Amino acid sequence: MPHINLLPWREELRQQRNKEFGLTAAVGVVIMAAVVAVVHLHFKSRIMHQNDRNGFLEANIAILDKRIKEIQRLDDEKERLLARMQIIQRLQSSRPEVVHLFDELVQTLPEGVYFTRIQQKGRVLNIHGVAQSNARVSSLMRQLDSSDWLENPTLLQITAEVREASKQQQGVRMSNFQLNVSQEDPAKAASAEEK
Repeated sequence: MPHINLLPWREELRQQRNKEFGLTAAVGVVIMAAVVAVVHLHFKSRIMHQNDRNGFLEANIAILDKRIKEIQRLDDEKERLLARMQIIQRLQSSRPEVVHLFDELVQTLPEGVYFTRIQQKGRVLNIHGVAQSNARVSSLMRQLDSSDWLENPTLLQITAEVREASKQQQGVRMSNFQLNVSQEDPAKAASAEEK
């Protein structure tokens, strides 16, 4: 007798295909989850690596910032020391200037004139003095102008006054004067002396 299959073969085929599809979908989901997990772990490790690098760079930047501050502090100290050295060098070079200045003042002082006060502001001397006459003040100014260390004498004030010399003599006429004179550059004066 012929064998006839009366089972619903289409239904079995559909169930088998559904099982295969479910199995394939489950495998796909597992594979996708694994891929997502691998990608997530990969990017997480890259982010951690980058964070480590950023931390390393920030630590080194902080170290370099400290070094830069130290260098700036040393530069400031160097500037202060250089300024001090320049002041000391100027003072050392100006030491003989005082001697030359007083020497010039003595050499240019004509007879019958004496100084009562000398003030120096920068390179300008303010001289107060007494002379026996206005002509002696003029002589003093000519000699100051011809000096190698002094230049540009300017008379600011001259006043005449009569002073009593003694009981037997009449009063002596004296001229009080005030003048400014500039001190020449020492290098220029030195080269003028050499010539």
